[in-house]
Amino acid sequence: MSILIRGGTVVTAEAEYQADVLIEGETIAAVGPDLQAPQGARVIDATGKYIIPGGIDPHTHFELPFMGTVASEDFFTGTSAAAAGGTTMCIDFVIPSPQQSMMEAYKNWMGWAEKAACDYSFHVAVTWWDDSVKQDMHTLATEHGVNSFKHFMAYKNAIMCDDETLVNSFKTAKELGALCTIHAENGELVHVLQQEIFDKGITGPEGHPLSRPPEVEGEAANRAIRIAEVLGVPVYLVHTSCIDALESVTRARLEGQRVYAEVLAQHLVIDDSVYRNTDWDTAAHYVMSPPFRAKEHQAALWKGLQAGMIQTTATDHCCFCSPQKQAGKDDFRKIPNGTAGVEDRLAVLWHHGVRTGKLTPSEFVAATSSNAAKIFNIFPKKGALMAGSDADVVVWDPNKTRTISVDTHHQNIDFNIYEGMEVTGNPAITISRGLVVWENDTLKTVRGRGQYVDRPCNAEFWSSQRKRNEAAEPTKVDRSSGEPA
Repeated sequence: MSILIRGGTVVTAEAEYQADVLIEGETIAAVGPDLQAPQGARVIDATGKYIIPGGIDPHTHFELPFMGTVASEDFFTGTSAAAAGGTTMCIDFVIPSPQQSMMEAYKNWMGWAEKAACDYSFHVAVTWWDDSVKQDMHTLATEHGVNSFKHFMAYKNAIMCDDETLVNSFKTAKELGALCTIHAENGELVHVLQQEIFDKGITGPEGHPLSRPPEVEGEAANRAIRIAEVLGVPVYLVHTSCIDALESVTRARLEGQRVYAEVLAQHLVIDDSVYRNTDWDTAAHYVMSPPFRAKEHQAALWKGLQAGMIQTTATDHCCFCSPQKQAGKDDFRKIPNGTAGVEDRLAVLWHHGVRTGKLTPSEFVAATSSNAAKIFNIFPKKGALMAGSDADVVVWDPNKTRTISVDTHHQNIDFNIYEGMEVTGNPAITISRGLVVWENDTLKTVRGRGQYVDRPCNAEFWSSQRKRNEAAEPTKVDRSSGEPA
């Protein structure tokens, strides 16, 4: 079916202009002024609205087995909720258990994702190391379109990478032209602090941020970045939440190192006071890692996003309902880590970013879609409005106001971290590969219609940025004379 979106303002990461968008089947056929609708085409009037690329959430966890339970959001409900909020693609995470084959885990996640309503792809985590892991990385990169590998520096005695694993994996990623993504928290420090705080009698959710102060994130971020610098491999820090980590990113980028950073929408607008809520259940729902920070960190993260030191926004969408959170009723260390937000990311960022003047509409598009597409090598198939791109398109109403609530959201969780927040700027229509999946506040997603998106490695693009590696050959010293040979 053909769709002509007429009369709106097209907004891309590069420009903002009046134009129509013509969709033929699953692809954008043309973008330009005064386009003619083919016979039988549906015409959508976008007067007074923006036409933007569908959002890309580069960090979700649907159906994740974690901390003795499984995330309540599956690939159908999760991608449907994403569509309701204007996001048309999610990059989820395959996380092998220790000693589990990467390929076995990948096949498990691919099976779970068959029910997805919108398009998806996978990062794959490196949770242990031997030669079989290296071989699986090669297979995933060359045969399955995986160009990013995740490294958890936290969760000791579970999925945490030690430095030896980081070095081996980083070197392999460099060979492949793949990107190393990093969960930056010093797991050894967290483990010690958790025990110390618990031993002091602090057992509630307030113990969670005390055991994961900004310094443990800053140290791990700097360590990962420095290891990457030595090895000459690009890195991407997920859920950057504090000044300490942002300073490491900024220093590295100003030195010309290939470092990218992601911020979660919730870390921009929610502070650590949530852990002091007198209602245990409410406080527990905000337990995620890294935790919410004091207000000065939020201000710094906004500035990092504005300055281009942070390139992408995400949600780390990982839902656990109240009965699941209750596993840590007497011990904050056992509360499953995770919050929701895949449905609300774009609206929260528009309301608190664009409407306050922190972001332009084009910067909003870059941070919610185009930058992720470029970093993960799927642009302009995704994250773009141009002939030949996938028809992932959102008609965005900048004046549409709603109040976020668990009573009206489409996420499969019994809590909303933004409960009661009024946001102006919301999707009027979401189109996923040519199919209208959200309209008139009604979901129209189709179970299983989502497709897996290959993300090819690019060894040439991910060339080393380390200046010393640009020299022709290292100098060999003649030890007999002390001079260069």
